[in-house]
Amino acid sequence: MTITPNLLTRWAGLAAAAAGAIFIGVQINHPQLNAITIQTTDVTVRDSFKVLMAALALAGITGMYLNQIRKHGLLGLIGYVVFAVGYLGIMCVAFTAAYVLPEVASSSTGFVNDAIAANTARGTVHGDLGAFATVNKVLGFAYLVGSLLFGIALYRARVLPRWAAALLAVAGLATAVLSLMPDSLYRLLAFPNGIAMIALGYSLWKVAHVDAETQQEAVEDPQRSAAGVE
Repeated sequence: MTITPNLLTRWAGLAAAAAGAIFIGVQINHPQLNAITIQTTDVTVRDSFKVLMAALALAGITGMYLNQIRKHGLLGLIGYVVFAVGYLGIMCVAFTAAYVLPEVASSSTGFVNDAIAANTARGTVHGDLGAFATVNKVLGFAYLVGSLLFGIALYRARVLPRWAAALLAVAGLATAVLSLMPDSLYRLLAFPNGIAMIALGYSLWKVAHVDAETQQEAVEDPQRSAAGVE
């Protein structure tokens, strides 16, 4: 198999769609987080999938950006970089939640509860988390702003579905609003982003697939013409 830019673009589209589906899936019937539930297998599996989701999303948005790089301009570059930082933050936080916090939850219950409260913006932080709280806010801000800017850039490029790009842009704002609501509604914040990523990823795969077929036909047509002359 020959690795081509078109093939990588199709893989990126599939990665984005998979990331969106995982982001929605891990939120369904998600238990309320605290120092006890974070030690359960259920939460560990969910957080592990979040790490995978973030990695796939990074591949997906990279494919979206590179596929339309000439149409994005400076706004697209800034949006992509900031959005990528946001997903890197999700990956790091999810990895910590899956493999670090459970190990110290029994001995440092207060710290773990504070870390969860700071990350989800739910509950009150009672102790001193040091730089963790600041870094977490910066990463959360990067995700919200990156989603908005990158969504606007995709919308302006007019290559992928504009409704999905618009949904991605407002997904960050929806996240900020839902963070103030009860936990059952808070989990719904994944749905706008997830649906947008699924739609954009599928569209990216489809665009690359059509381009590949067009290129193949262009290669075959001259050969057929030459055969007709002979």
